Amino acid sequence: MEVQEVLKIADDIVFAKTGKHLDHLQEAILRGTWQRQKYPEIAKTCYRSEAHVKKVASKLWKVLSEKLGEDINQSNFRYTMERLQLSIVESNFGNYYAQIDNFSVCENKSHPSEISNTEKPNQPIYNQTKSKVRQDLGDAPEPNLFYNRTSELTTLENWILSRTRLITILGLSGIGKTALTLQLIPQIQHEFDYIIWRSLRNAPPLASLQTDLIKFLSQQQETNPPNPPLSRGGEEIQPLSPRRGEEIQPLSPPLSKGGLGGLIEYLRSHRCLIILDDIQTIFSSQQLAGNYQPGYENYGAFFKQLTESSHNSCLILLSWEKPREIAALEGENRPCKSLQLNGLGPEAQEIFREKGLAEPEKWSELIDLYRGNPLWLNIVATLIQDLFGGSVSEFLSYDTLFLGDLESLLHQHFARLTASEQQAIAWLANTPEPADISKIPENLQLSPSELLKVMQSLGRRSLVETVKQNGRSHFTIAPVIREYITNKK
Repeated sequence: MEVQEVLKIADDIVFAKTGKHLDHLQEAILRGTWQRQKYPEIAKTCYRSEAHVKKVASKLWKVLSEKLGEDINQSNFRYTMERLQLSIVESNFGNYYAQIDNFSVCENKSHPSEISNTEKPNQPIYNQTKSKVRQDLGDAPEPNLFYNRTSELTTLENWILSRTRLITILGLSGIGKTALTLQLIPQIQHEFDYIIWRSLRNAPPLASLQTDLIKFLSQQQETNPPNPPLSRGGEEIQPLSPRRGEEIQPLSPPLSKGGLGGLIEYLRSHRCLIILDDIQTIFSSQQLAGNYQPGYENYGAFFKQLTESSHNSCLILLSWEKPREIAALEGENRPCKSLQLNGLGPEAQEIFREKGLAEPEKWSELIDLYRGNPLWLNIVATLIQDLFGGSVSEFLSYDTLFLGDLESLLHQHFARLTASEQQAIAWLANTPEPADISKIPENLQLSPSELLKVMQSLGRRSLVETVKQNGRSHFTIAPVIREYITNKK
């Protein structure tokens, strides 16, 4: 019995019970269990903590047990699935029935993307295989531990399913934009024919980026001899880069046009997902957020045309700050949307468990001070373990907020600010309570219109927080940012 058959049957059972299909982590748990892996091995494969994997697995076994009417766990799952598979018989109408106690499957409802056009009515669904998604993730970083972002993943998946053409994921460095997107890919990859990840860390000109994308999509391969074939999951693949990538086939019919028009033709021919990381590198420093460096202004036209043109592909941008075109393009019923990624809530406690910190009753205070930023919390948790023996209360007894390695990270953000932005954020740092921007202090030396532009820009950089007081918007900054500004004086 193949693992894909197991996952298909399990998905039918879970869907019948909950109305939801297996998510990526649930599939990984079942796949690992089928391959006789223990929870620590599964957790390592999924880049999750063992405790989180056990928690998800426990709920999954409960769902399977309730639907099948017998106790299902990690030790007997394989036996149960083999017994269930034996009871599957094919009817004359191409339906597939399974009977174990009070559970029945009558399934012929695979997603359209999972059934080939040549499928025969009586061909067993469990033997169907979808054509391979062609991926080039050579620029994607190695995944780190991922902490629960169920709500954000659901939002992104819904946007993609509703044919959103441009999605921008925004947030400070370390907040988890890349980790979230890496986790999203396995959940939505069946929706696409091609998936490409490119980093703009070296600020490539738009023409170079478009040529690179078209080269992959048109399969203009190098003349070098092919590398020896590799295997992943029983399927032969051929690396596109020293890191990873799957064997690809040329589009049919081939297109010869280049530039933006040519790229859009490819995006119309096939459903493609293009992820562009480090977008902030094409923006100018010491200018308001989202202003392009000289020579990179055509990226704005690129984003605008990809949003407004008719195609079924999707472009995801990961950035510290929002491109200035996006605000005018996005909307509830428009094909351009932005996700402001905020810090973790109680899920961040998993970081402290992994680091072995004591006094769980103090963890929520620590999460709030560092605004749930996973990278910031990892840095401070390491310090608490190294210098305070894991005692959070001892660390919190100090009057000042520790920055350490965070200082260099924050410097990268603050080096991009204009002089007016620096004035405004220094004012917020010296204002203990959330500030009302209708009451401008005399020493700020900014006109009302200038202050509005500056506050909008700081918001697009994720450096200010908005709170409602008496029906009006007030502005403040995170404790970590306040401490950084205070230390700079």
